[in-house]
Amino acid sequence: MMRVELTGRHVEITPALRQLIARRLQKLDRLLNERALSAHVALSVQRHRHVADVTVHARGEHVLSGTGRGDTWPLSIKDAVEKVTQQAHTLKEKGESRRRRRTRTPTPADGAPARGRLAAEAAEPPAAPRIVRMRRTAVKPMNVEDAALRVEGAREPFLVFRNAATDAVNIIYRRRDGHFGLIEPEV
Repeated sequence: MMRVELTGRHVEITPALRQLIARRLQKLDRLLNERALSAHVALSVQRHRHVADVTVHARGEHVLSGTGRGDTWPLSIKDAVEKVTQQAHTLKEKGESRRRRRTRTPTPADGAPARGRLAAEAAEPPAAPRIVRMRRTAVKPMNVEDAALRVEGAREPFLVFRNAATDAVNIIYRRRDGHFGLIEPEV
């Protein structure tokens, strides 16, 4: 649970206001998964309008803030918390996309140095590249268009096939620009 600090500028903070703010911030606390450290809520009245300023401090030096204005306290607090909630959704999505993009860390079995090894061990030259066998496939005769369709729908980025027109073994592969490359042997 995050620590909540309330400030009333020319406004008396009643127990009902405290309960309303706590109820609105509970959803935000659940959304941030215990990343929310503290919240500061400042309430004030400006020309018969109720103004609520909500600032939430989260882990990673993130500060989420929102200001709500309304004719009543529930409206202004709801407006401010909704703005902070939107920022929290953006922050959460950003963190999740970073975790998805992060590559897996190399393990000692991969030949990479593990954490905690001495610097001298980590400075060893890398091992020679290994040959990893792929599954065996039959080299089937087909035309280039059929081979391109098979590569487009497959997990592997390439296909070895026998060209039906030339009866030679060809390789078709998916290029980084989205097009296909064809490797044909010299005759």
